[in-house]
Amino acid sequence: MSSSSLSELPTRRQSFSVVFAIELWERFGYYGMQAVLTLYLVQRLGLSDVSANVMIAAFVGLTYITPVLGGYAGDRILGPRRTMLMGAFALVFGYAALALADQYRALLFFAMALISAGNGLFKPNAANLVRRIYEGDDAALDAAFTIYYMSVNVGSTVSMLITPLLQDRYGPASAFLTCSGGLVVGLLYYFWRRRWIHHAGSALDQGMFQMRPFLLVLGGFALTVAVLTGIIASPDIARACVWVASLAIAFLWGRLYLRSETAARPGLRLTFLLCLESMAYLIFYQQMMTSLTLFALRAVDGDLRIGGVTLVHLSAGQFQALNPIWIMLASPVLAALYNRLAAQGRDLSLAHKMVLGFGLVTLGFLIWWIAASHAQNLVSAWVMVLGYGLISVAELLTMALGLAIIARYTAAENSGFMMGSLYLLWGIAMYAGSLVANFAAASGEPTTGAAAAALYVPLFRDLFIAGLVLTGLLICLLPLAKRWDREHVLASGLFPVPDVRPSMPLEVED
Repeated sequence: MSSSSLSELPTRRQSFSVVFAIELWERFGYYGMQAVLTLYLVQRLGLSDVSANVMIAAFVGLTYITPVLGGYAGDRILGPRRTMLMGAFALVFGYAALALADQYRALLFFAMALISAGNGLFKPNAANLVRRIYEGDDAALDAAFTIYYMSVNVGSTVSMLITPLLQDRYGPASAFLTCSGGLVVGLLYYFWRRRWIHHAGSALDQGMFQMRPFLLVLGGFALTVAVLTGIIASPDIARACVWVASLAIAFLWGRLYLRSETAARPGLRLTFLLCLESMAYLIFYQQMMTSLTLFALRAVDGDLRIGGVTLVHLSAGQFQALNPIWIMLASPVLAALYNRLAAQGRDLSLAHKMVLGFGLVTLGFLIWWIAASHAQNLVSAWVMVLGYGLISVAELLTMALGLAIIARYTAAENSGFMMGSLYLLWGIAMYAGSLVANFAAASGEPTTGAAAAALYVPLFRDLFIAGLVLTGLLICLLPLAKRWDREHVLASGLFPVPDVRPSMPLEVED
């Protein structure tokens, strides 16, 4: 290749900016929809808490299960770049269909199925593109995934503040159309800068466009949407599918492990363990979309006050924006802490971070339990700020590590599948988390104030106890995780001297 041709190649930063932008706007759409969906089902459509939670359980669970299929399509059939693009277009139409469902209720299940299937095509392949752009540079890859995760929170913060306001003032259709329009902006940027991303992806992306693989994926997508529509409409079928997905992932992981070389197995064992731990966190995380949103609607004062002065008013849906706000505030603090500990040779392992994360989750639900059980009228909004802060930092210590775990320990040829597998586990956990929320479901005419707060006391208490038990269990598993990590390091040949690990972080550059 000539030097002029090389000079025309985009930089990795330029290539990454395209994925970053479309991911930011895709998350803008998804989390904007999430912020208003529970309230839309309960307030606009008149569903009971139980019915709404069950429907959301199926929808969210499927949304995170379908990436297994999308990862396979990207790895083996169409290529990650083209599959991601197909998913983005599907999401545009999915949010638009959800807006129309306000007038044509028959579209509701179809719209939710379209969003779930579109997310399945988009999510694992966008993350896979980031890996491929920075392949061979672990330090740059870690930084890229940090920024990539940040894009989720930038997009979701803005949309979670905007869409509840639009729903309150102009109706739910305006909120859902805004979600669709945001992703259109991301697609326009993609096509404007597509030459920066054209070289990225796999060999399947590099060749001439072929109609047969495209039609194969499109046909599979259409079939998936049809099947998901029926599943979301039927709680019994949804429950059966979650069991099937659980058994399937256990089988596929076992098959992958048995077919792997001996040197790769310690890393896979550690990957499986840490992924399961991040899965457990999602049961608590899913309360933000379900029980905590309904708790905020009925039992929380939306005014944030200092000394009797109201700083800002948050609606029930807007409280969910506290999660990404805390993520953005805590991310640089944690990054600086990690760097400082690494410089001192005391870097925390991923397993230790998981333990700290579950400790914070436990503390968060302890605060909600105490506040709900002692409520005299409406619970202070500052309780939500503090509780969301604790479980959001916990997210950085648990769920946010998921992509890094896969990128670090999984071979490139299985990356799409393992990304999809991780989302499948998260989907199962979110399904379970939505059903857990039904332990505080209101029956009959919902109450408000202290009576409504009392309804959530048993749920928050039980989640606190569950967090306490899980934290203790993870502490007991620390020696096992340490041993597997050491075996992986030795098997990978990262350190030439078996019993001595360097005191300086691996990311140190010349």
